[in-house]
Amino acid sequence: MSVSKTILLVDDDADILAALKTVLTQRGYRVLTAGDGNAGLSVAEQEKPDLVVVDMMMPRKSGFLVIEKLKSRVGDSPRVIMITANEGSRHKAYAELLGVDDYIRKPFAMDKLLESIDRLLVT
Repeated sequence: MSVSKTILLVDDDADILAALKTVLTQRGYRVLTAGDGNAGLSVAEQEKPDLVVVDMMMPRKSGFLVIEKLKSRVGDSPRVIMITANEGSRHKAYAELLGVDDYIRKPFAMDKLLESIDRLLVT
């Protein structure tokens, strides 16, 4: 039996965290959550998740700063999906420059996010 992959969800919207955690747990993933960027980085340091789903706009530390920090860990940086309600193409370009694996605009269909997660975590 394979060990389930670990996903860290970082978003300041508790409803989104709860909904995503429920769906991903049902799919067999180990799911961790954090309500802001600082907490997200702290959890990522301790738990070394396989994938981080991070919101762009959060209090205390933006998604961009979280991604920058995660991707600076040479050798063991997790895959990253950024989710955002922001429409700006400059933000998408910057996220891609930082090395995000996918960029999904809110509101999104759960299927779209699940497809991205499954694709990124297939080993």
